[in-house]
Amino acid sequence: MCGRFLIQQDPNVFRSFYGYPEQPNFPARYNVAPTQPVPIVLAERGERHFRLMRWGFLPGWLKDPKGFPLIINARVETVLEKATFRGAIRHRRCVFLADGFYEWRREGTGKAMTRTPYMIRRADGAPMALAGVWENWLGADGSEIDTAAIVTTGANGTMAAIHDRMPAILSPEAIEPWLDHLGTEPRDAVSLCRPCPDQWLTLDVVSARVNDARNEGADLAVPVGRARPETVFDIPPDERPLSSDEDAQGTLF
Repeated sequence: MCGRFLIQQDPNVFRSFYGYPEQPNFPARYNVAPTQPVPIVLAERGERHFRLMRWGFLPGWLKDPKGFPLIINARVETVLEKATFRGAIRHRRCVFLADGFYEWRREGTGKAMTRTPYMIRRADGAPMALAGVWENWLGADGSEIDTAAIVTTGANGTMAAIHDRMPAILSPEAIEPWLDHLGTEPRDAVSLCRPCPDQWLTLDVVSARVNDARNEGADLAVPVGRARPETVFDIPPDERPLSSDEDAQGTLF
C-alpha cells in the first residue's frame, strides 16, 4: 500500500535525475494525498517529459466516475490481468516524483489498535522512483483528466516489519526500460517491479500529524524516533503488524 508520500528536494534535482526538458518550479510537499495533483515523468516519442496528473486512476473504458472506487495503487501481481490496467501497463507507464513515502504500522485490534506512522526514504538521499501507470480519461461532456496510480509489490524484509505491501521502487537502471513502452513488453516491465533491497531504505517514526491529509509542512518529515533495526524475520509471526490489504480499495486489485 502507498497512500501518502513526500516531495522534498529542489525541482532541479528531479529534473537532473530524470532528464526531462521542462523546468517546473513546484513547491516541496510533505503530505501528498490521493485526489491531489502529483508530478510524474513519462516517455513520449523517445523523450522524457514532466506532467501533473490526478492521483486516483480512472480507466479509459469508464463512462461515469461517480461511485467508482478511488484507485491509488495497482498490484503488480495482477496488473497484467485486470481490464482496469491492461492498456496502461502496455502503453502508459510513468514514474511518480517522490523523495519517500509514509506507512502505518498497525498493532492491536478494535479500540486498542494503534497506528504508528513511519517515513520511508532512500538511504542515499536520491529521488525515489515510484513505478506508476496512467490514463487519459475522457468524459461524455468532452472533459479530460490525466490520472495515475502507483504500482505496488510485496514488502521487502525491512518494510514487512510495518506492512506487507510497498511501492515498487525502481533502480536507476530500471527507469528507462520501465518508461519505454515501445521497446519493453508489459511482462518484462512488470519484472522490474520487485521489492527493493533492504539496504536501500531508512525508516523513521514521524509525528501523528501526518495522519491528517490536511496537515502540511516540513515538520511532518522530522523523525521523532528511529525504527528498530529489524526485519520481519526477527519478529514472531503472532507479533507481526496487521496489514490493511491495500486499505480496502476494492476487488479490482
